[in-house]
Amino acid sequence: MAKKDPMDLSVEERLKTLYQMQTALSAIDEKRALRGELPLEVQDLEDEIEGLSTRVEKIQRDIDEFQKAVTMKKGEIVDAQASVERYQKQLNEVKNNREYDTLSKEIEFQTLEIELCNKKIKEAQNRIAEKQEELNANLALIEERKGDLEEKKNELDEIMEETRAEEDKLKSKVKDLESKIEPRLLTSFKRIRKNARNGLGIVYVQRDACGGCFNKIPPQRQLDIKMHKKIIVCEYCGRIMIDPELAGVKLDKPVEEKKTRKRSIRKSIQKSEEESAAE
Repeated sequence: MAKKDPMDLSVEERLKTLYQMQTALSAIDEKRALRGELPLEVQDLEDEIEGLSTRVEKIQRDIDEFQKAVTMKKGEIVDAQASVERYQKQLNEVKNNREYDTLSKEIEFQTLEIELCNKKIKEAQNRIAEKQEELNANLALIEERKGDLEEKKNELDEIMEETRAEEDKLKSKVKDLESKIEPRLLTSFKRIRKNARNGLGIVYVQRDACGGCFNKIPPQRQLDIKMHKKIIVCEYCGRIMIDPELAGVKLDKPVEEKKTRKRSIRKSIQKSEEESAAE
């Protein structure tokens, strides 16, 4: 049998199909609600671990730079010490005061260079110790977060395993229903549903009011909804409206007050009058 073109569907058929799809989507939303904040918590933990890993890499680079600086300064100290030894030997061979003063200044300069290098090495080593402490703290925090992430993932996987089969079935149903709705109406429905706080794009009339925003609907508009002649939306919230009967929803009818109430009141009045006459 050839598949019916969505454009050939009557308004009544379109509304029924939309409501069936809304029911399936709401069921999917309920399944996802069971997961609660777990997906967000998992994502937050993954982002935090990624951020911590980036920080660890930066700290390690800083440590490497300080270690290179220490190595370089130690090399400069070796060179300066060699220069001092060379100049001190030359002092024994000087022939005049000017050469002596020049060599003495060079020895003093190289000695100051050695002191400065030792100071820089000490500062770098202090920074390395601080960075190493920071590195260890971040590595410990990463391990802690990885443990939390594993726990949350297991919890999420357990919940998803329980609902996956039913959710896949509902998704398949939604996909099939979508193919039966004209693209323009489907796009409108999805937009309404996306903007709706409770995810309802189509609602039925409840107690003369919109089932989405609960604003009163005028009698004439209610009549139009029951006629199924055109797609009608709520003038307050923009949701598509459907007649409860068409949606297959049974509403509780208000219980009528029993007529026996008046009869019992009359009897009690009559009884009171008789008692008064007897007295």
